[in-house]
Amino acid sequence: MATGSMYRVGVLGHGAIGSVVAEQLAAGTVHGAQLEGVILRRPQAGLEHEQLSWEAALERCDLVVECAGQQALRENAVCILASGVDLLASSMGALADPEFAAQVQAAGPGRLSSTAGAIGGLDLLGAAARMGGIDQVLVTTRKLPAILVQPWMDAQLRGELEQAAGPVEVFRGPAAAAAQDFPKSLNVAAAVALAVGDWDAVTARLIADPEAGLTEHRIEARGPAGEYSFSIKNHPSPRNPRTSGIVPWALLHSIRQAAAARR
Repeated sequence: MATGSMYRVGVLGHGAIGSVVAEQLAAGTVHGAQLEGVILRRPQAGLEHEQLSWEAALERCDLVVECAGQQALRENAVCILASGVDLLASSMGALADPEFAAQVQAAGPGRLSSTAGAIGGLDLLGAAARMGGIDQVLVTTRKLPAILVQPWMDAQLRGELEQAAGPVEVFRGPAAAAAQDFPKSLNVAAAVALAVGDWDAVTARLIADPEAGLTEHRIEARGPAGEYSFSIKNHPSPRNPRTSGIVPWALLHSIRQAAAARR
């Protein structure tokens, strides 16, 4: 890892999230950090940023920012960390798999960090959990029906979502199952579970609502430290309505913090 003044960042993925992160880094909007290049599964013609091979990325980058989904995190996290490169992940739902989580925990010397993404209040929930534990957390997410359709759904369930005239509860259950069944929609439940340090304490509820112009996340928690309720409403990304438009900016904020800490 280089010890120069600039924090060299590689962006894994160039979709709705990764493209914004790469654009902003290339424009120099994150003080102390620079875009080294993007890492893609397949080369992309006409891309203005340098496309890095994995060999080049691990040689030249201080940090890799994962913006490519849970599968990309599973495939690459251990290698990145073992190479001594830090990793900032957006798809923390992948850690719902205990075997993968154990592999990542054992990997290093690179360091894994995450972002708050589309929600807030995680610092307070984490503090409350460490004070006396969290008895129960309910994370309710409300999104447009069409963007909640998943490949594993049968025709009947797809039809119910696509033709919904009012709110429909699509899922209610453990945060780990939510993150796996809805990998692009319920990473927020994973973020809360990781913040409180207890996957079993977190229940996720997903509602398809044809009137949900904004993506809503409501977090309700209680424990010995007190009772907490947060409600967040984000505009969907104009590049991909399955994710909130705030997510790449949350990653950029995390990069800025990491670059500042390094200095």
